[in-house]
Amino acid sequence: MTFVIIINDAPYGSERAYNALRLAGSLTQREGVELKLFLVGDGAACAKGSQKVPAGYYNVQNMISAVIRHGGEVGVCGSCMDARGITETELVEGAHRSSLEEWTTWTAEADKALVF
Repeated sequence: MTFVIIINDAPYGSERAYNALRLAGSLTQREGVELKLFLVGDGAACAKGSQKVPAGYYNVQNMISAVIRHGGEVGVCGSCMDARGITETELVEGAHRSSLEEWTTWTAEADKALVF
């Protein structure tokens, strides 16, 4: 089964991105599950590398890295990156600059699309 999870919210401030990434991480642990994570709008900042958070606080960069390590694919909206001044070299290793075309394909091919 293929899932696409779409994150619209900023990495910190609310727990929407955190909860989406918790679910994404859990899904990558399931056999037979293919996961694609698309970061759009303020969600694009979730894939920015070199995040430093207070001790004991969750780190979405680490959560995205875990999704990638377990076979998940992470695309970041290119125009959203540009609007926020995020370059490809700043992305978490394994995440890639993506497009509306790829997002459309992922959504059309997914068995389930979840939006956070």
